[in-house]
Amino acid sequence: MKTPFGELIKGDTPVLVDFYADWCGPCKQQAPTLKQLAERMGEKLRIIKVDIDKSRVVSNKFQIQSVPTLILFHKGKIVWRKSGVQSLQTLERSVNQVG
Repeated sequence: MKTPFGELIKGDTPVLVDFYADWCGPCKQQAPTLKQLAERMGEKLRIIKVDIDKSRVVSNKFQIQSVPTLILFHKGKIVWRKSGVQSLQTLERSVNQVG
């Protein structure tokens, strides 16, 4: 059974959600950076990918207008949000400010 999105973002561990689309070039460019971030952060961060074409309800709820859009949640609340390709340093800095 799939865990509801609202449950995924509620915990004490920050959750970075990558709203993307398979047809999106910049989304493909962002993917290796997210992989590096996951490796560096380990248990300190959870990364979830949300395909906007398959998850329209969630995408609409967060008013995703362009992809990639990255939203960092902590305890169910948005603490950071950016659209477009983000650098590893920007993402790390944003995650490290949470807590």
